[in-house]
Amino acid sequence: MLADGSLFEGEYVGSVPNGSPHSGEIVFNTALTGYQEVLSDPSYAGQIVTFTYPHIGNYGTNAGDNEAQTTHVRGVIVRELARRSSNWRSEQSLEAFLEAHTLGAIAGVDTRRLTRILRSAGAMGAAFGPTSGEGAFTTDQLKQAAVDEKGTDGVDLVAQVTTKETYTVGSGEKNVVALDFGVKSSILDQLARFATVTVVPASTTADEILAMSPDGVFLSNGPGDPRIVTYGVETVKALLGKVPMFGICLGHQILSLAIGGDITKLSFGHHGANHPVQNQFTNKVEITSQNHNFALDPASVQEVADVSHINLNDNVCQGIRLKDGSAFSVQHHPEASPGPHDSAYLFEEFNTMMESK
Repeated sequence: MLADGSLFEGEYVGSVPNGSPHSGEIVFNTALTGYQEVLSDPSYAGQIVTFTYPHIGNYGTNAGDNEAQTTHVRGVIVRELARRSSNWRSEQSLEAFLEAHTLGAIAGVDTRRLTRILRSAGAMGAAFGPTSGEGAFTTDQLKQAAVDEKGTDGVDLVAQVTTKETYTVGSGEKNVVALDFGVKSSILDQLARFATVTVVPASTTADEILAMSPDGVFLSNGPGDPRIVTYGVETVKALLGKVPMFGICLGHQILSLAIGGDITKLSFGHHGANHPVQNQFTNKVEITSQNHNFALDPASVQEVADVSHINLNDNVCQGIRLKDGSAFSVQHHPEASPGPHDSAYLFEEFNTMMESK
């Protein structure tokens, strides 16, 4: 049930709800593969994900593809859940993955109709659950849960997903401190190719970071409204000009706020592994992986930063580079998990920036 009253029926699968319906802000993802990476991405905290690709679960799941140790997505909606999975790396089915991570899902839903509603009306609250058998709900209960859903506006979801303890990844030559706003393990793997990465909680202060003598600071991806993560913005403000910085996704938005930018919420966001983005310095077009609901108004930072990337679907700003050369960021995911590797060169640019700081 959507908050606007739209009702969809299907087959309930996965973990049985515990006393209340599954609810969240519903979005759609256009990726053809990478469903496990999507479901384990902390950036989807607070959201129900609808997959537009009709067959999900074909190649199963395996522990090596998880982007985090636990899942934060609120639920999953698919057209058809694969009845059997086939891949040499598969360790369990997607349905078993859902049950292991206490996730609920609906299969058999008309996801084309659902996506058209979301494209027209925008992301909204939604709720789902079984209407018969164990843990059954009435449609009125589902409707009320959908209406009551707060979504991602004005909610600090970063505090729910950030690490509680500092830890280290890799053993490279550079010393990089990564502010964890909801970081994906595949991003850390990319940084670990050339750096020893110290991952710190999102609440870590600038003084604490500078005391680690970093060659560079990485601002990670993460969920929700960046305007609420004021502690992260203040930390980045205090670091500007003192150490090279590279931000991805929410990290891009937090860097934008730190330099005085305005952030707005997109109608239904960008979620998928097939978004065309043009590099404004080279004019090359990159196919990118994306997951965000908020975006920067580039006019608000034009005095201090240049737009480096633009989304060719809707001309939304996809990246900035500070005019003093001290920091850059992109809205898309260059680690490409899931997705193509067209933007992977950005990690090497960060490495080069640290060498010439």
